[in-house]
Amino acid sequence: MRRSLYSGLGFFLVVLLSVLSSARAGVIEQVLVVIDGEPHTLTDFKSYARKQMGREFPVGDLNALGKEDQEVIEQYITDRLLAAEVKQAGIKVSDEEINNYIDQVKEKNRISEEQLRKALAADGMSWEKYRASIRSEMEKGDIIETQVRKRINITSEDVERYYTLNQKKYVSDQKVRLRHILIAVPEADKAAESAAVQKAAEIRRRLAAGEDFAKLAEAYSEGAGASEGGDIGWVTRGSLLKEIDQVAFNKLNVGEVSEPLRTSAGLHIIKLEGREGGKQVALADIKDKVRDEVMSKALEERFQKWLKGDLRRKHRVDVKLAGVVFRPEDTKEATMDTLVASGAKRTEDPGFWNFLNPFKKAPTEDVDEAGKPSRYAGQKVISLFGTPLFRTESPDDSDQVEEVLAPIENPQAPGEKPKESPGFWNRLNPFSK
Repeated sequence: MRRSLYSGLGFFLVVLLSVLSSARAGVIEQVLVVIDGEPHTLTDFKSYARKQMGREFPVGDLNALGKEDQEVIEQYITDRLLAAEVKQAGIKVSDEEINNYIDQVKEKNRISEEQLRKALAADGMSWEKYRASIRSEMEKGDIIETQVRKRINITSEDVERYYTLNQKKYVSDQKVRLRHILIAVPEADKAAESAAVQKAAEIRRRLAAGEDFAKLAEAYSEGAGASEGGDIGWVTRGSLLKEIDQVAFNKLNVGEVSEPLRTSAGLHIIKLEGREGGKQVALADIKDKVRDEVMSKALEERFQKWLKGDLRRKHRVDVKLAGVVFRPEDTKEATMDTLVASGAKRTEDPGFWNFLNPFKKAPTEDVDEAGKPSRYAGQKVISLFGTPLFRTESPDDSDQVEEVLAPIENPQAPGEKPKESPGFWNRLNPFSK
């Protein structure tokens, strides 16, 4: 009887533990989404949010999720749908392709494999996981290439129509040639400041009376180009301090001299020596640039249409959270649809993958994704899929001597994207400074 009692008690404890375990598992493994019949739990989303998006996913009441939490859900589901497309298409990325990619990482950052491994380990990423991340992103890139890019063809007529509709965008950069006189203003010294203001006013009076600007600049200027009569050459809009830029480009006519104006560097008197630019650029001179822009816009619109429309229609997604909807969207005809012909011909575009890849984070130097001070503040950070790979100290701005009126090297026109070399590297473009 005693043996029977112990046996019954043991069986009862086993059942009780099983019930408690099931109940506990039911809380922890709460199913949030079912994708093509496969359940995805709260634990899955918490892990994804932390590792892929650098944030925490909430627990407790999930019926009142914030916007950022819903973004986690949408990106998680999209990621899974793309993974399903990769599997269905039978896409395979070889170890050799991954090795070649890693070699490019090392070459671009001028680091050894040992340095790369240490950088990854410092951020909690193993070498195996790093390679798996590369494989995953390359596979998704191949799917997007097949479903979006290869279905777009840009014709010469498309380029011409787009140029005609956007001629105001294609004008040459405005440039001005300036001379200037800089009078330094000592900080926290009222008497010295007053003397500087009077000195600048006296120089301006002498200029108005007809004295030579170059000679006065040689005699009194404390800024760049003083020995050349204050001449700083040709500069483009946006390359000067904003106070000087506004006066030089918007208020002065050629030959006119400004009143003394105050900037962080002191008091300036500037003379406009010449002005050029601001003219319409012929299509023949920028045809490749316009084609790239048309292709970029077309790809962006077609990608969003495929991602939020066709891809979602192909799969069954059941979100088990109140107020969260994940359904196919019917996108309206976009501007580019009227300009771009559909076809199988492939047109190269070096800037495409720079903005198209939706799977990489863009870390910043000063704050992290939660808005808190970053541990990389003050450093240049190079990252792969959000994982810092290599960082270099950058000098403190306060220690640098800045030429206030020195022009910026190779300034870009407003709205113009930096030029990058085409090919494999830009296809994934995993780096973000």
